[in-house]
Amino acid sequence: MTVSSVLVTGACGEIGQALVQSLHERGVKRIVTCDMMPLPESLKGMSAEHVQGDLVFRVKQFYDYDFDVIFHLAASLSSKAEVATEEAHRINVEGTMQLLMLAAYKSEKRGKPVKFMFPSSIAAYGFPSAEAKHKAGRVKEDEWTHPHTMYGANKLYCEKLGEYYSNYYGQRHLDENPPVMLDFRAIRFPGLISAFTMPSGGTSDYGPEMLHAAAQGKPYACFVREDTQITFMAMPDAIKALLNLMDAPREKLTSSVYNIDAFSLTAAEFRQRAIEAFPGAQITFEPNRRRQGIVDSWPADLDDSLARRDWAWKPDYDMDRFFNDYFLPQIRKRYGARPSLRSNE
Repeated sequence: MTVSSVLVTGACGEIGQALVQSLHERGVKRIVTCDMMPLPESLKGMSAEHVQGDLVFRVKQFYDYDFDVIFHLAASLSSKAEVATEEAHRINVEGTMQLLMLAAYKSEKRGKPVKFMFPSSIAAYGFPSAEAKHKAGRVKEDEWTHPHTMYGANKLYCEKLGEYYSNYYGQRHLDENPPVMLDFRAIRFPGLISAFTMPSGGTSDYGPEMLHAAAQGKPYACFVREDTQITFMAMPDAIKALLNLMDAPREKLTSSVYNIDAFSLTAAEFRQRAIEAFPGAQITFEPNRRRQGIVDSWPADLDDSLARRDWAWKPDYDMDRFFNDYFLPQIRKRYGARPSLRSNE
């Protein structure tokens, strides 16, 4: 499928900015962006049109467009969603449903499916206890989907909505000559870390926040315990995954929702990396009960064998390459920090 026209919602976020740049480098002719915020100067030459405002109230105008692919990145993230639950549900669920209805309508009208790319999250999982989390090991897509947060519940429900609109909307699969349906594809991302944009206050941001603070010589009080462990990924791998899944032939896919994984480490290991890179870094641990509870409910490791089998997923950045080749060099440039003599670089 040749991609000539794309919609990216949430284009001003960490994933959105990196994705728009990658789509532009790929030569996509028309990239339409949408966000509550104005488009950053760095992206203005890449976006054919930027629609600023609340997505829920802007979707109707997109019925006049003809998109090959919709990347729906706009969302109210986990920490904020716990404070403003009704607003999070409106943004995360209403916005997604409105876009799914648009994609379903456009797919039928033009006689070929609109691809709907949806970034889901490890927040879709939920463990009842630390013991259950430890025993579970690597978690598959159909295991432990009992989210503890509004954000996670929203993401899991939207996955189900996507599958419904792809396969069962109007029970059209029962027709002898069913109309064309949209093509929904979702990735459950681990904690994502960008070397080029600042952490946005997400619940998994304690790792990059540590390193940014250390590079600036600022003290940092980590809001989770030292033994806290979840899985992480470099932003370039997240973009690679979205584009690889977009490119995968539909007949090769055995699922609509895929885990992907890169590396897993504890908050204490993040602190050690920060101290090795920036000697004298002042990092303490002052767990926040609410945020700690959220992270404790997420898997320490994800089983991404399905993605590796169906569309040849493989991350470019393991833990050492992430720190040494990607993240640390960039934040040193940003803050003018000198390399440590103890660094492996």
